[in-house]
Amino acid sequence: MPKLLWPAINLLQVIFLVLWTGGWILAALVVRALSRDAVPALTMARRLWAPGLLWAAGIRLEVEGLDHVDWAKPHFFAANHQSMVDPLVMFHALPVPLLFILKEELRKVPFLGWYVTAMGMIFVPRKKRRQSLENLRQCRERIAAGYSILMFPEGTRSRDERIGPFKSAVFLPAIATATPVVPVVLDGPGRILPRDSFRVRPGSVRVAIGRPIATEGLRREDRRDLTQRLREEILATHQRLLDGSKLGSSN
Repeated sequence: MPKLLWPAINLLQVIFLVLWTGGWILAALVVRALSRDAVPALTMARRLWAPGLLWAAGIRLEVEGLDHVDWAKPHFFAANHQSMVDPLVMFHALPVPLLFILKEELRKVPFLGWYVTAMGMIFVPRKKRRQSLENLRQCRERIAAGYSILMFPEGTRSRDERIGPFKSAVFLPAIATATPVVPVVLDGPGRILPRDSFRVRPGSVRVAIGRPIATEGLRREDRRDLTQRLREEILATHQRLLDGSKLGSSN
């Protein structure tokens, strides 16, 4: 495709993003106001909003490991973080009403902040003591209500697709609620929409869902061992996906 067409295509994608997202946020807020919980509105995001944006961006999903998880039970999902498209991918790839652990600043973003607050997303406050107590309370409530929770333990997007260090504190709610943690590996979002770019490049995203890691019986001081185990599994799976890409490109 001629390079001169990309600016026009990206402009159309931005217009579609704004209109599509704005319309579905309004619809979700109405549905949430009329519902006892956020499940119907989150299901709309998974089945309609996210797939529409992925289609407009030319992103194709390949998901493996769905049979590793009992989707009738709540889980914590821990995924590597490459791009702004990661939430779209996770919304669509995981077949459950999904809540995210988000930065506190997102609550203040007009329109988007209304949505994430109404859905019951979990925010990470600035102060560490408040963070620990508030996150634990919110996670207990959401897990007890049957929701699954997604976290990006790196805390920020990777600049070069390599997986950074994990923050062990994010796993405390999983230990406190004895909820299994599922490692999830994303390969491709960083090439489709790099951290320092706003130009979407069509392509495939692979999602590899690992087997749940039990947290029952673990104590607070075990969080670093849990963090290390999860990171090692995610690193190994990510390398397997990268090796598969190299083999595929050489054939």
